[in-house]
Amino acid sequence: MYVCMCHAVTEDQVKRAIDAGANSPRQIVAQGCKAGTDCGSCVRRIQALLGEHGARPCPTARLAAKLGLADPGLDRRNAPEPIPAPEAVPTAEPVRVTGSQAA
Repeated sequence: MYVCMCHAVTEDQVKRAIDAGANSPRQIVAQGCKAGTDCGSCVRRIQALLGEHGARPCPTARLAAKLGLADPGLDRRNAPEPIPAPEAVPTAEPVRVTGSQAA
């Protein structure tokens, strides 16, 4: 049976991704299956399959810290400052419409 009609992904493909260690719809996509990346209507079914097949969800950062599983090196407070983007520079003069073409 198809789970994702947009990319013709079957339940068997999703189950194989789960068996290979996927714990979330995003991890299923990372394994080469594009399910859930277009209209998104299949995400709930993918989540149900994850639950039905014993996939254990990844803990949130807060829960991981509470359980002593958090990696302090991954803390956002330790992240480097983002580099600001350069200012946009116009590449051409604006088009001016004159005469009978102006509306």
